[in-house]
Amino acid sequence: MSQTKPYRVSHLDALEAESIFVMREVMAEFERPVLLFSGGKDSIVMLRLAEKAFAPARIPFPVMHVDTGHNFAEVLEYRDQRVATLGLNLVVASVQEAIDTGLVRELPDGTRNRIQTPVLLAAVEKYRFDALFGGARRDEEKARAKERMFSFRDEFGQWDPKNQRPELWALYNGRHHPGESIRVFPLSNWTELDVWHYIAKEQIPLPSIYYAHDREVVERNGMFYAVNEFIRLRDGETSEVRRVRYRTVGDASQTAAVLSEADTVDKVIDEVAATRITERGATRGDDKVSEAAMEDRKREGYF
Repeated sequence: MSQTKPYRVSHLDALEAESIFVMREVMAEFERPVLLFSGGKDSIVMLRLAEKAFAPARIPFPVMHVDTGHNFAEVLEYRDQRVATLGLNLVVASVQEAIDTGLVRELPDGTRNRIQTPVLLAAVEKYRFDALFGGARRDEEKARAKERMFSFRDEFGQWDPKNQRPELWALYNGRHHPGESIRVFPLSNWTELDVWHYIAKEQIPLPSIYYAHDREVVERNGMFYAVNEFIRLRDGETSEVRRVRYRTVGDASQTAAVLSEADTVDKVIDEVAATRITERGATRGDDKVSEAAMEDRKREGYF
């Protein structure tokens, strides 16, 4: 008598199933969801999960990019190409337009990451979005580590880390009043390594800057920033061409590259498996303002 082989679900399949379940829950509970899509690897994976969650139908909600105006050209090109391929409705919330209209003021240092928040909240109010999919993961940063999968925001878009809803047995509470919203993080339980394994498994194309390439950079505080229209050399600084890649993509004036020879998915996976510093800790200047920089921004309404 032949024995039935035990049914096993791989770690990656379990993560995928959880994320798809969360996306379907949102569509069942909310009226106007939107997916935050920057062209970064996490939002790209979220988009693939959304494709699978609602196939063979089209993705039933728009995508939104909070555009600082300080972008990597490769990422913008990928964003537009991907949106066109999937036939999605792209909403662009422009920080430059917000500066021009007086909604926000340009900071003295020229960086725009912190002034994204009022622009995001204004777009949420304008389009009446009640659920926003974000690509944040708990392994990235300590403030994100303690945030729920369904993260409640009050009528001002603010997050209270001491007043979060329980999520027992994968039961998610999406109740909210008009003007309030929920940030939803389907990748909460994923790690950077999980994301890269999924990219390899699904053969998902990425912007070229995620792989090793030669780029002119300047070293500041142990991080390598690309020399471009947003980052100029200061007195006494010198630039050099180094072999680098980007582990995360954000505001070009605040996101650093890492030295790397990883020019394929498999090489990136090997590199990520060996590292002991998160991608935000290694490359994001905006997170080094203070120990609580991310939590302070999230309290104000940040992603």
